Amino acid sequence: MTRNVLVIGLGLIGGSIALALQKAPEVKIVGYDQDENTAKQAEMLNVVHETVIAPEIAAKDADVIIFGTPVNATLVWLDQLKDWQLKSTVIITDTGSTKKAIMQKAAELRAKGITFIGGHPMAGSHKSGILAAKPHLFENAYYMLTPLAGEEIVHMAKLESLLKYTHAKVVSVSAHEHDHMTAVVSHFPHIIAASLVHQLRTEDDNYPMTRSLAAGGFRDITRIASSNPILWRDITLQNRKELLMQLKDWQAEMGRVQQLLEQGEAADIEQYFASAKSVRDELPVGAGAFFTPFDLYVDVPDYAGVIAEVIGYLADEAISITNLRIVESREDVFGVLVISFQTEEDRKRAANCIEKRAKFETYIS
Repeated sequence: MTRNVLVIGLGLIGGSIALALQKAPEVKIVGYDQDENTAKQAEMLNVVHETVIAPEIAAKDADVIIFGTPVNATLVWLDQLKDWQLKSTVIITDTGSTKKAIMQKAAELRAKGITFIGGHPMAGSHKSGILAAKPHLFENAYYMLTPLAGEEIVHMAKLESLLKYTHAKVVSVSAHEHDHMTAVVSHFPHIIAASLVHQLRTEDDNYPMTRSLAAGGFRDITRIASSNPILWRDITLQNRKELLMQLKDWQAEMGRVQQLLEQGEAADIEQYFASAKSVRDELPVGAGAFFTPFDLYVDVPDYAGVIAEVIGYLADEAISITNLRIVESREDVFGVLVISFQTEEDRKRAANCIEKRAKFETYIS
């Protein structure tokens, strides 16, 4: 029996889910996007089996409805969905990066007999839009589900049986746990990155050369400050309470740093950095990291054509890359090529290839 899946919002996340779920047996993927060009591209590229111009009509036959839209847009859709004709067994889910407001709306749906299970696949790409969609985008990443308290096991099992084709690690947490954890590892770091960039800007008048020196290390730390400001405006407002708590903790930590500097004890300062290094080195690499690709660092000599040479070796062995960049200068690293891969397997193959054919040293940061 065919399962009908309706995906509303065909950007990077919605499109990638649609592609991944096509691997499930007896599944028909129907897509909708308010941008007509996006919808046409999705159908032309076989991201979905077909597209519709009226999602409320397609929803009548849907067994699962997935909103791949930003949280604010999803909230509007969920209000409209209350009046749609739906199967009594339909399961609704979303992909939003904050969950509190979404799950409050889910409670309203439950009161009307509609099952909604919050979702958040914690993976992404430096690219956006339907053209960047990939069926393996979520492989080895965490896919967090946030069911309402007392959600029936059969509903969870039904959704998980479908999401397993994303090859993500599906885990269930409460909306509060989700918003707190993502505030710590994703949302608040964006604020820190933005604040560092603002601090750099204030140096321009007295020390204009500072900006020119802001290469490797500074660029790596603040890379996420280049993210979509509208997206992060919404995330910040939606998770404001958790972020204020993180800011309070951060200010306390900075007070601790200030005390270390004022006391000027070399051993204490060294221990501060050593402790941070120990925790950082124990973090999981790649799998499950939020919006983090599998990066491989390559020590390359400085001669013309070296980058083309390395990429050529990878092309010869059909190893696909998602991004590459050069770490221009950093106090402890020089002449490093950083190549990003979609999977851990690709990174391992690339490391073996480069070390064998180019004789360059590779490592994972």
